[in-house]
Amino acid sequence: MLLGLSDGCLYSISWKGEFGGAFSIGFHSSDSNNDRLLSYTFGNGLVSGVASETLASDDDFSTKSAIVQLELCTRSKLLFVLNSDGQLVVCSVNKKGLKYTESIKAEKKLGGDVVCASVASEQQILAVGTRKGMVELYDLSQSISLLRTVSLHDWGYSADYTGPVSNIAWTPDNSAFAVGWKLRGLAVWSVSGCRLMSTVRQIGLSSTTSPKINPKQDSKYEPLMNGTSAIQWDEYGYRLFATEEASCDRILAFSFGKCCLNRGVSGKTYVRQVMYGDDRLLMVQAEDTDELKLLHLKLPVSYITQNWPVQHVAASEDGKYLAVAGLHGLILYDVRFKKWRVFGDVSQEQQIHCKGLLWLGKIVVICNYIEASDTYELLFYPRYHLDQSSLLCRKVLLGKPMVMDVYQDYILVSYLPFIIHVYHVKIYGELTPSSKADLQLSTVRELSIMTAKSHPAAMRFVPDQHPRECELDNDLSSDLPDREPSRCLILRGNGELSLLDLVDGRERELTDSVELFWVTCGQSEEKTNLVEEVSWLDYGHRGMQVWYPSLGDDPFMQEDFLQLDPELEFDREVYPLGLLPNVGVVVGVSQRMSFSASAEFPCFEPTPQAQTILHCLLRHLLQRDKNEEALLLAQLSAEKPHFSHCLEWLLFTVFDAEISRPNPNRNQISGPGHLKKLSLLRKACDLIKNFPEYYDVVVNVARKTDARHWADLFSAAGISTTLFEDCFQRRWYRTAACYILVIAKLEGVAVSQYCALRLLQATLDESLYDLAGELVRFLLRSGRDIEQAPTESDSLSPKLLGFLIFGSSHKKSPLDKSSSFKEQSPHVASVKSILESHASYLMSGKELSKLVAFVKGTQFDIVDFLQRERYGCAQLQNFAAGLELIGRKLQMSELQNRLDAEFLLAQMCSVKFKEWIVVLATLLQRSEVLYDIFRYDLRLWKAYSMTLQSHLGFAQYHDLLQILEDKLPATAGEESNRGSIS
Repeated sequence: MLLGLSDGCLYSISWKGEFGGAFSIGFHSSDSNNDRLLSYTFGNGLVSGVASETLASDDDFSTKSAIVQLELCTRSKLLFVLNSDGQLVVCSVNKKGLKYTESIKAEKKLGGDVVCASVASEQQILAVGTRKGMVELYDLSQSISLLRTVSLHDWGYSADYTGPVSNIAWTPDNSAFAVGWKLRGLAVWSVSGCRLMSTVRQIGLSSTTSPKINPKQDSKYEPLMNGTSAIQWDEYGYRLFATEEASCDRILAFSFGKCCLNRGVSGKTYVRQVMYGDDRLLMVQAEDTDELKLLHLKLPVSYITQNWPVQHVAASEDGKYLAVAGLHGLILYDVRFKKWRVFGDVSQEQQIHCKGLLWLGKIVVICNYIEASDTYELLFYPRYHLDQSSLLCRKVLLGKPMVMDVYQDYILVSYLPFIIHVYHVKIYGELTPSSKADLQLSTVRELSIMTAKSHPAAMRFVPDQHPRECELDNDLSSDLPDREPSRCLILRGNGELSLLDLVDGRERELTDSVELFWVTCGQSEEKTNLVEEVSWLDYGHRGMQVWYPSLGDDPFMQEDFLQLDPELEFDREVYPLGLLPNVGVVVGVSQRMSFSASAEFPCFEPTPQAQTILHCLLRHLLQRDKNEEALLLAQLSAEKPHFSHCLEWLLFTVFDAEISRPNPNRNQISGPGHLKKLSLLRKACDLIKNFPEYYDVVVNVARKTDARHWADLFSAAGISTTLFEDCFQRRWYRTAACYILVIAKLEGVAVSQYCALRLLQATLDESLYDLAGELVRFLLRSGRDIEQAPTESDSLSPKLLGFLIFGSSHKKSPLDKSSSFKEQSPHVASVKSILESHASYLMSGKELSKLVAFVKGTQFDIVDFLQRERYGCAQLQNFAAGLELIGRKLQMSELQNRLDAEFLLAQMCSVKFKEWIVVLATLLQRSEVLYDIFRYDLRLWKAYSMTLQSHLGFAQYHDLLQILEDKLPATAGEESNRGSIS
């Protein structure tokens, strides 16, 4: 045991009571340059936007500062000594242990604002907390080099608000770490830098200053508001315990769900996305990918109380069954019928100490540990019956299995140091409850590989894709023997991903900093499997990477194999769970919080989210000239959600790559490389042309790019006027309107005005008045631009396109009386003629609701129109007929119709159109308006009263008549008295 003393010395004590005394840390002299710490990122950049502390090394490691923390990594033979002055000294120790104190030598120094540190032995990562509130991660396997930095800075919280890091705690499996801050809050991060959980309330990204929150007001809704003093994970990593600064009267416990990391000896969950807690499963309901839900599935009390907690979960290949194991036994869940299946004999259940689970078709494979003999075995049970009598096979293993995998009829088992056995499974008989089947294992491959690297944390068979393609026409249920996989993927604890040839034992490194991976080829026999062309996907701090086979003799040549898709980078709060192959999406999960007035703290809710990868798959196929396969894949996906969005991303990424090339002569066809780039753009357009979304996709991509590049886009997509005409003929007027600005840029303003005038007339005929109003504003604006400066049309940008489609705050009528139409140019006269013709048509037919919508949408000057059409189309020949017709057109029982009538009444009053005022005021039963008219024209009042009383259909207005009769006789008497006096 080592004790750190206040004078900077170490004190050694053996467990036998032998006191070695105090000693100072020695300096390991070396002529090499290893004392200078390296920072390697492999192009990763930092997860946080804050630059990390500069690393330093010093020849003088002597210090008098107190030792405040000691961390030992036995795997790396390193001791970390943290002093009170913020210096972290890295020391090497003897491989035989700490009792050889003379071998403890200082190697490097990390300085000088370190406040705490924690080591993940499995991952070989050192997490260092600083006074600036950041956590720096160092790779211990690479000369203690900086990997990345994580903090809450990108979420708007500076060190002034959170304070320094107070403590760091890794989960027992080293897959994540919790960080507590001195002044406020607690967060949990994955190794790759994904923020899995945070008690600090979200305020939005990219905030330059910290939010101002009243602690007294929000302390009820935020745990650890006053800072974190201590944190500790439980034995299994299901709960994180924390205490608050200056509040030691209670311990807070946060419950966590685990993702199936597909590591070790447990199987994969590709089709069914599952997380698990200590007593439950969290299953993603993926029937509707627009709204994924997380179902909490509690294990039966009779099982979990005896075998708590849940330790292993595996889903069958078809996703219909889930296998769950606690401390002992096994339990199966039928997803379709929502039923559990357990061992009928509890004594048999207690004999099983599960260390891993696999699914072999309809057979569940248990890796069982026999404590009495300290041996391991594989047990094969059919999923329809868990009982010793149904046991199909028992296979004794050579030792403790470190990694296992299964593909079709092949099982891979790996032992320390790096021994691989591949077994072939043969089943004799039928797997039914009524018959007894026999299962036999035969060893088909054994490898013993000598390597200095650590043992893999995960291994997955990689099926050969090319033979599978040749056999697609064969019956999948035929008796042909399955082809044995000749390769497998290897993921080590430090994030290194490599490809192992199972024939000759050669290992090829592929990439690093990988946290998860999914082998997708050959995993599904469904015709709707959209990811069959992909070999595998991996996830790390770079985001999601999609890997495709090359077209050469060796499909896994690294030079042609890796295809990075930067747009697949996940949000740093979304952690991927798995794939939905038949939809072509990656399912992830993120933290959400809900608040309740009755609860002291918020509820933490894991929320599933979906992200499509279809556009990446299509681009991959087009790059390899697999146009027919791309079309088939797109057709399979046409009914899926977000299909139009995927096509748009496909075209945008291809086009953006074309215009982003650093070639100054990009617009000139100068070589085969350029032709190849253009051909990919053209192939993308040719693919999307097969779908009705093509016209929207093309113009949406144009909106996202600079107008200077539109010529390049439409040289591949088609002539802009032709695309406009196609939309026009299909009566897709909103899409056609988007092309107006493109036509103005590429074909000239005159052509765009001609198209806009045609579209204006068509939109008016279809009563699309909001769109018509945008066309009017475009026509008038472009006409003024022509008169003022003919070259100004070149400055049209995608912003105007958004203005055209999404509206404007400009409410002034473009055709107001301040503009004399006699002096306007011909194009303004054309606009005025079209609008007046449509207004006359609506007024003649008394389509008043449409007239109101037309006036509001186009800002048409109805006052000027009514003054000129008083004795034309706006004239009412007969009051009774007019009241009946307009009452039928404007049903006053509907609120919108009443609002339209009020609008028209105001317009009629402004031009003193008495006939219309009387009709509209009657419909609205506005007695005060009618009173103002009739008080000066009693003959009109008498005619009005007689008309309403003589028509049976006007009985509803008798109450209105009574109100007017009560007012008008008194008014008439006043007028007569006033006349006699005069």
